Amino acid sequence: MEKQSKVSSDLETENNFDDIEDVQAPISTAPEEVRKIIEMVWQLEKNRLDRKSYGHISDDILTIIKGVVQ
Repeated sequence: MEKQSKVSSDLETENNFDDIEDVQAPISTAPEEVRKIIEMVWQLEKNRLDRKSYGHISDDILTIIKGVVQ
């Protein structure tokens, strides 16, 4: 019975890795500009959370997008 639990646990872990890859697939296959926007917005949000700044970031995101598109 213990061996079956280990096998089941290993399969669940493997499935979790597959799920992570599925979630990241749109990012990894996106054009360079889109990946750059995602990275910059992620960094902006991370910095804001680190500073516990919960205000609006819409203008900052719009500035990032305009900068990358131009």
